[in-house]
Amino acid sequence: MEAAGVVLCLLGSFSMLLAAVGLLRMPDLFTRMSATSKAATLGAVFVLTGAALSFDDLGIAVRALGSVVFLFLTAPVASHLIGRAAYRNGEPLWPGTRVNEFPRERTGRPETRAGSGKDPG
Repeated sequence: MEAAGVVLCLLGSFSMLLAAVGLLRMPDLFTRMSATSKAATLGAVFVLTGAALSFDDLGIAVRALGSVVFLFLTAPVASHLIGRAAYRNGEPLWPGTRVNEFPRERTGRPETRAGSGKDPG
C-alpha cells in the first residue's frame, strides 16, 4: 500500500509540474487557465489519494476523499468564472485563436443568445 501511495504522490507531483510548465508556456490567459486547472486538479487528486494510501488510516482517507470531492466541485467552476470575467473585461485572445464562440459587438460586449446583437430592452 505504501508503494502505491508513493507512486501516486509522484504522479501527482509530475502533473503539478506540468501545470506549472503550462502556466509559463501557454500564450494567453484562457489557455493557461485550461492547462493549470485540469493538471493541477488531477495532481492534487493523485497526491491526496497517495497520502490516504500511505497513512493507512480511515480518518485520513475520509478527509482526503472529502478534499477530492471539494476540488472536483470548485476548481472547474472557479476556472469558468474567472475566464468569463476576463473575457467580459476584454482580455485579448491569442492572435492564433481560430474559433471564438462568443464574438464581440462593436461595444465590446458579447452578443445576446439569440445572436441578434441587440439589447432586449
